[in-house]
Amino acid sequence: MKVLVINAGSSSLKYQLYEMLNETVLASGRVERIGMDSSIVTHEPTGKPEVRDVSEILDHVTAVKRVIDMITHKEHGVIGSMTEIDAVGHRVVHGGEVFKGSVLVTQEVKLEIRRLFDLAPLHNPAHMMGITAVEAVMPEVPQVVVFDTAFHQTMPQTSYLYPIPTVLYRRHKIRRYGFHGTSHAYVSDKAARFLNKPLESLKMVTCHIGNGASCAAILDGKSFDTSMGMTPLEGLMMGTRSGDIDPAIVPFVMNKEELTLNEANSMLNKHSGMLAISGISSDMREVTEAMHDGDKNAKLAFDMYTYRLRKYIGAYAAAMNGIDVLLFTAGVGENAPDVREAVCEGITFLGIKLDKEKNRLRSKEAREISTPDSRVKVLVVPTNEELLIARDTNSIVKGLSHSNHPVQ
Repeated sequence: MKVLVINAGSSSLKYQLYEMLNETVLASGRVERIGMDSSIVTHEPTGKPEVRDVSEILDHVTAVKRVIDMITHKEHGVIGSMTEIDAVGHRVVHGGEVFKGSVLVTQEVKLEIRRLFDLAPLHNPAHMMGITAVEAVMPEVPQVVVFDTAFHQTMPQTSYLYPIPTVLYRRHKIRRYGFHGTSHAYVSDKAARFLNKPLESLKMVTCHIGNGASCAAILDGKSFDTSMGMTPLEGLMMGTRSGDIDPAIVPFVMNKEELTLNEANSMLNKHSGMLAISGISSDMREVTEAMHDGDKNAKLAFDMYTYRLRKYIGAYAAAMNGIDVLLFTAGVGENAPDVREAVCEGITFLGIKLDKEKNRLRSKEAREISTPDSRVKVLVVPTNEELLIARDTNSIVKGLSHSNHPVQ
């Protein structure tokens, strides 16, 4: 089976084409600047040179057509025709309380995703554009949606409810949902396989840290708690997001600075975090480099970032009454040894012993960076959300063919 994985944004579309027999990537790429006359298509066929094309792409339907043109092209394509694509899998950020797992796209599913637009106004509408574009170009091909929030639907009420009037939960579903669930699910399973232990037997804290960042407490193989909340703003200090702050700061600053609601929202999501404290960048590489060059603000940003990360790891170890595995993943987690060292050196009371030489080594494979006598296994596991989406899509569509139910 060949599965096309799509992650649609409001003006972009990323894709990967998988051959599921051995889970190999046949091609990947992205369409940027959708809606403009200078849209860019970057196509990377495995084993062939990269192809870039600039042209007018005004909507997502045209973007999907261009993707199909690329992967079926005589010279730089990887399949003979569109009919070889057996299914399409989509990333959808918010599944609310309705979706506890990946599902086949039906009219009812599309309607529910639309109902969730209010909870993810920057993401779900764009994902829906991707779904409807595929419907227009490949109407007979089954589609599956994989939700960022689904993995965290196992959280108990003590984790997901906020201590505010419960009428707000009943009316508006204000609660913790958590995000990066596809990544947390993938790396926790990968870690258990790497350690050759049942996932259900491990108390694990997974740290998905990139420009956006979240921690998850994984107990009995399920999400028990996670740092992002109703939106991706809560939790850790991030590249441009504040993470946890006193909520009273928001009305106070709005009043003092005469900010609108949109301006306050922009301040917390786009002008805070490492960018705000360092005054240099939201990119950990640039902040770390400036820190080593003696920049005091960069050092402060780095120290705040790692301090707040340590607090969450400690809190989740307490919440689970122990920790067996500490895992780092995503852009910063996989590629910033200084961050991993600063975090681990500050929580040695948990029984963590870091092997500094192993920590400095670079690899694209899962690896252990703790010493043999470390009570807690510290791992670096590269995430692969697209592969998990492809696997879920493959499983659901194969299940359809075995059950004789028509694809809706």
